[in-house]
Amino acid sequence: MSVVKEVMDRVRRMDPDQHEFQQAVIEVLETLEPVAQRHPEFVKAGIFERVVEPERAIQFRVPWVDDKGNVQVNRGFRVQFNNAIGPFKGGIRFHPSVNLNIIKFLGFEQIFKNALTTLPMGGGKGGSDFDPKGKSDGETMRFCQAFMRELFRHIGPETDVPAGDIGVGGREIGYLFGYYKKIRNEHTGVLTGKGLDYGGSLIRPEATGYGTVYFAAEMLKTKNLDFKNKLVAVSGSGNVAQFAIEKVNQMGGKVITVCDSNATVVDETGIDNDKCCFIQELKNTHRGRISEYADKYKTVCYEGKNVWDVIREQGIKVDIALPCATQNEVNGQNAQALVDNGCICVAEGANMPSTPEAIRIYQQNKLLYGPGKAANAGGVATSGLEMSQNSLKLSWTREEVDNRLLIIMKSIHKSCLDAAEAYGKPGDYVMGANIAGFTKVARAMLAFGVV
Repeated sequence: MSVVKEVMDRVRRMDPDQHEFQQAVIEVLETLEPVAQRHPEFVKAGIFERVVEPERAIQFRVPWVDDKGNVQVNRGFRVQFNNAIGPFKGGIRFHPSVNLNIIKFLGFEQIFKNALTTLPMGGGKGGSDFDPKGKSDGETMRFCQAFMRELFRHIGPETDVPAGDIGVGGREIGYLFGYYKKIRNEHTGVLTGKGLDYGGSLIRPEATGYGTVYFAAEMLKTKNLDFKNKLVAVSGSGNVAQFAIEKVNQMGGKVITVCDSNATVVDETGIDNDKCCFIQELKNTHRGRISEYADKYKTVCYEGKNVWDVIREQGIKVDIALPCATQNEVNGQNAQALVDNGCICVAEGANMPSTPEAIRIYQQNKLLYGPGKAANAGGVATSGLEMSQNSLKLSWTREEVDNRLLIIMKSIHKSCLDAAEAYGKPGDYVMGANIAGFTKVARAMLAFGVV
């Protein structure tokens, strides 16, 4: 039995209930068999066995007091997975679905995503099962402060630099950073996604969405295509989806879908810039539901369904799909519907939004498919640029950061294609992304010896 299969079997045996983590590990390892054959030094040094085990996984209780004076208790997590090429780096997610399994899967993906950016960042992830929806500013602040009372001892600008993720936007980052600064008595770049007034970077809020569209544009160029006059399906309505819509509009495409956890809206006339601004105000300021968009613009709203279910059931034509909501949102049936309805390109703005069956269907039908660790790496890349600006004690212009982001996304695209070509699978972005990210981390781990 090959070392790759042995390691996959070990993960299944050691973590039998961690299905998303298993899925992430298997998706990476099953493409690395050629690497094991070409690099026996990686096998001898136990790199494959070591890379699937986090350096440490921290779980802690988070007690806080709600507006009624009742004590609430949530679970907090931080998984510091691999720091071979730089400090642990990865977001904090606040969502009821958060558990150790979810944080491990996200942290594992983050290792290779960060490696692809070419910036010196390791992989980690954190979060809590706290649900910020419906919470007042005071409740959210008290929770964030309670969360940071434990997390602060495990992070630092040269140790572990968290960022935002689902449920953790500018408000939450402000509360987290403010409390860290207070209890550590220092102002350092220990969190990214900060406000511009206290060390944040221009373009950081836009970066994941912009980067996903930049990556999709690079894939389309390989077929002499672009976004002009293309129908685009976007899922989600948070930070990533909002700015993916904005960038698609700039590139001449027409976005016709948006959703949240309650409903999907289909707007055949297109979600233009004015409508996109309404979504940003609705979600970021008023924290409302996407059904309010349908009420305002008199569009069709499908309650209790995600974008991909609606596309399948209604037979909606789309040229480009940008899943920007959450993991495993596109199943095999949905993927087949995208193929049948004319989709030519899928770029993942979310982490692992496509099931293994969906990915097989994309590839069997030769869709341009950009996996999340490559396509959505623009967010963490710009977090890395924020870290650089914090270290230099200066701020770059919007144009400079955006240009650096575009260069990084083009570099990631080229790295994926080059690695796929070198290992005999030209055009396979999944294999290319996994190999390019893994080999960089593996070489660093090899250099350090057994640690």
